[in-house]
Formats: sequence, C-alpha cells, structure tokens
Amino acid sequence: MSILDAFRLDDRVALVTGVGRGLGQAMALGLAEAGADIAGLYHTRYKETGSQVEALGRRFLAVPCDLEQASVPQLTEAVDQVVDHLGRLDILVNNAGIIRRAPALEFSEKDWDAVIQVNLKALFFLSQAAARVMAQQGGGKIIHVASMLSFQGGIRVPAYTAAKSGVAGLTRAMANEWAPQGINVNAIAPGYMATDNTAPLRQDPQRNQAILERIPAGAWGDPADLKGVVVFLASAASNYMHGAIVPVDGGWLAR
Repeated sequence: MSILDAFRLDDRVALVTGVGRGLGQAMALGLAEAGADIAGLYHTRYKETGSQVEALGRRFLAVPCDLEQASVPQLTEAVDQVVDHLGRLDILVNNAGIIRRAPALEFSEKDWDAVIQVNLKALFFLSQAAARVMAQQGGGKIIHVASMLSFQGGIRVPAYTAAKSGVAGLTRAMANEWAPQGINVNAIAPGYMATDNTAPLRQDPQRNQAILERIPAGAWGDPADLKGVVVFLASAASNYMHGAIVPVDGGWLAR
C-alpha cells in the first residue's frame, strides 16, 4: 500500500455527531472526500451536509438524536441504525458539543448538567456502543473532539472545561482498553475556530483582538482546517496512534 492509499477511506462508514454545521460538517465532508459513507447524527439540521456528501458520490444516513436528552439505550439505538442501514461502522467522530458561559460563582446546576451530558456522558456511551460493534468487526477508529480547554482552565466556562478535560482523559483510558481489539482512540483539540460557539468572542472587539494577538498564525481557524487531521486519524495511516490528542490551533499552545 502506498502512503497516499493509506489515507483512503473507501467502503468505510463514519458516524459523525453534530453534523449539521461548523466543525462536524467540515469533518464529515472531509471523510466523504476520502471515500467514506457518512451517518450524520443531528438534532436540528443535516440536509445541507447530506446533500454535499451525496454530491461527492457517497451515501448519507440522517440519524436524529438530541444528545442533551438521549438515554444510553437511545445512543445504542443510534449506532444500531447505522449498522442496519449502512452495513457496518468503522469510524466514530464525537464532535457534538455545547457551551454555557457564566462565572463559576454563579454557574447553575441546569447548565452544568446539560454541558456534562452532551460533551462527556453522551460521548462515553456512544463510544461504548460503537466500540462493541468495532470489536466484533476486528477494529475501528474513534475520534473525539477535545479543546484548548482540555489543557487550560478558561474563563467563565467551568462545565465546558471540566467536560473537555474529561474528554482528554477518556481518550487515554479508552485507548488503553481498546487498542488490543484493534480500535484506535485519539482526539483532535481545535484551537479558536470560527463557529457558532465562538461567535460571542469574535463579536467582542477586545476579546477578539486579545485572542488574535496570542495566536502565532494570526487568524481564527476555519472548520475546513480539521479535514486533514480527521482523515488521518480515521485512516490506516494512523494505525499505530493510540491515546493521542492532536492540537490544530494555529500555534496557540506553543505560546
């Protein structure tokens, strides 16, 4: 196999959460461009992503699921839908996430529970269901979306920081247990990306300028900047990578 062939994802099936926009949409399209069929887990939107995937000649399955409300059996059912309709599951990208902003002294239990449910609990049990399928198939790739706040504390986002720090820990814990079964578990840690989640920061002139001054690349990232790394981690080219957290941050952590 040539090195370029090692990056191909022909005949693979990928489940991507939060597929309707931003990072999830970009990564789903990157995987489809590399040859994978896509199952898109969504809550509010998917049609634009689905149309673009199908325009690339790949299959697209819409999987409705509200991760904030989903029970563990419902998460398992989502994985079962993918296998039933697309025949297998080779790649899981745990991208979906929410953020709530408030000072730690004022942070509510409601917001705490919502963020931990979506960003950590649902991620774990969806991964568990996917890993059971992958183990039976002889292997697979699980890719979490971590954050700069997997490494740093942040400001006014205590639940998000706790969840993303947990994602980093789960990446290593899952890798330790599942590597012997041929399942690679790694994570991508995006830097400051131009998405809906970061819109309040970009709209604040002072915060926006302070962030840009700290990024060596001097610009906010674009969701498409994640296409290369997600294809790499989903492909045979990364077969000896287990438990890694790969920053894609314009050099933010280098500062």
